[in-house]
Amino acid sequence: MKTIQVSLKEIDKVVDYLTSIVLDDAIIFLTGDLASGKTTLSKSIAKARGFAGEVTSPTFSLQHCYGDELFHYDLYRIDFEEFVSIGLFEELDSAGWHLIEWGRNELKSALVSAGYNCYEVEINSETNDSRTYSIRSLNA
Repeated sequence: MKTIQVSLKEIDKVVDYLTSIVLDDAIIFLTGDLASGKTTLSKSIAKARGFAGEVTSPTFSLQHCYGDELFHYDLYRIDFEEFVSIGLFEELDSAGWHLIEWGRNELKSALVSAGYNCYEVEINSETNDSRTYSIRSLNA
């Protein structure tokens, strides 16, 4: 596990580290309290991957696509069974990075068991401007 503590102005250091360790096709679970910075990190990742459009949390739409190989999910309102029944599980086979906010342990376990490359970024607010990012592979 790698821990990085930075100000929000230095969030690119987290993105640079993720880019150096995460495979081209991966699922990245973003965990943390409400307003900890999950969507802020998603915005920085999208920018680094060349997406110039608006990045927002897909709270009501469940999924946003940013270009061809960056996908962003907010699963706060749905459980594992609903995730599977509405076809989002199959979306994870698309090439690229899949950023998942509010992914439950049942989904993490199922994806790791199925052989997907999964990572977790746990975000903790230290101050209004500072966050600690704990990054780990779930496949180890």
